[in-house]
Parts: sequence; structure tokens; C-alpha cells
Amino acid sequence: MSDMEAFREAVIAWAAGGQGGPARELAVRLPVRAAVLLEGLSDVAAIEALAARHGRNLAAEGVCVLPMGGAMSVGRFARLLGPHGLGLHLTGLCDERERGYYARALERDGAARHGFFVCAADLEDELIRALGVRRVEALVRAEGDLRALRTFLRQPAQRDRTAEQQLRRFLGTKKGRKIHYGRVLVEALDPEHVPAPLAGLLTSL
Repeated sequence: MSDMEAFREAVIAWAAGGQGGPARELAVRLPVRAAVLLEGLSDVAAIEALAARHGRNLAAEGVCVLPMGGAMSVGRFARLLGPHGLGLHLTGLCDERERGYYARALERDGAARHGFFVCAADLEDELIRALGVRRVEALVRAEGDLRALRTFLRQPAQRDRTAEQQLRRFLGTKKGRKIHYGRVLVEALDPEHVPAPLAGLLTSL
């Protein structure tokens, strides 16, 4: 486990009710200057892949990319890490339906000036629209999941959905699939067509 991974685990344990000492010590020793607050591991995979594609090592830059286990936890993490906690620069990425959680939490804890970035629907939707349906289907085929996709598309519930909506739903049908494709889809992006919320987030760090 790297030092930044240790810091991330220490913060998650702290947010769950544990002691803050380990996180505080690591924040100073590394040092950590910023935290990216994300809903889950698929978002982490995508952001870390995007940074790597742009030649950046966020951990080496003192940036911790944090999965919170759900958007409703953003207030707790902002309180621990923001101006009234460790004093880190805070930003994040969220779905449109989660905008209110982020806005209220960052405003309440004095971190709103840093801002956060909002996906029109969610991260998968942004990536699928940026790549296009045919390109995403080609990536699914290359990853060995074409048979699973075809089986999924035969389900009656998928008949009235658009191709983009079907792919988005497919990515969430198996544990770990969203995490895997978070990286795969980002690595396939044309550098000139990175979705605006992701590009804005990376530029802000």
C-alpha cells in the first residue's frame, strides 16, 4: 500500500467514526494538499486513468482521490478535510441528482469557493456520449463482454431505451464492471474530447 493509499484508508476510517490521528499525521508527512471527493470506486478508476493519460501522478502531487461510499457522505468528508478540518483544497465530481448534497456540504463547511463538477446524468453517461455507441460497443467486444451485452439487450426492459441508456445500464449490471469500464472508457477517449466535467476537474487540481 502506498502512502497516499494509507492516507485514503485512514480518512475513510475517520469518517466512519474512527480516530483522526493517523490521517492528520499522514496529511502532514506526505504532504497532502487536496482531496477529490467522489461517490465510489468507478469514479476513482476514471479520474486516476484520466490523470495518467495526461502524464500526471496525483498522489505524487499531494492529491488524494477519495471514494466516499455515496454522495450523501460528502458533508462528513468535507467537515473533516476542509477549512475546519485538515484545511485541504476540496473538489469533486457528482451526478446531476447529487448536486444539492455537494453544494450544501461545501457551502456549510466553507469550501464552496473551490467548486465541484457535475455530470449531466452520471459519469458513465458522459463517457458513452463522448465516445459514441459504436466505439463503446467495440470496447465491450475487446474486453470479452459482447456475449453478456447481447444477453442483456434481449431483456424486455431494454426495448424502449436508447442505445446510450442500454449501455449505461449494462455497465452497472455486474459487480466490478463499472470500476473496470471507468478505466477502459477513459483510456479510449480522444484527448480533445474529454467530457467537460472531467476536464474541468483535472484542470482544477
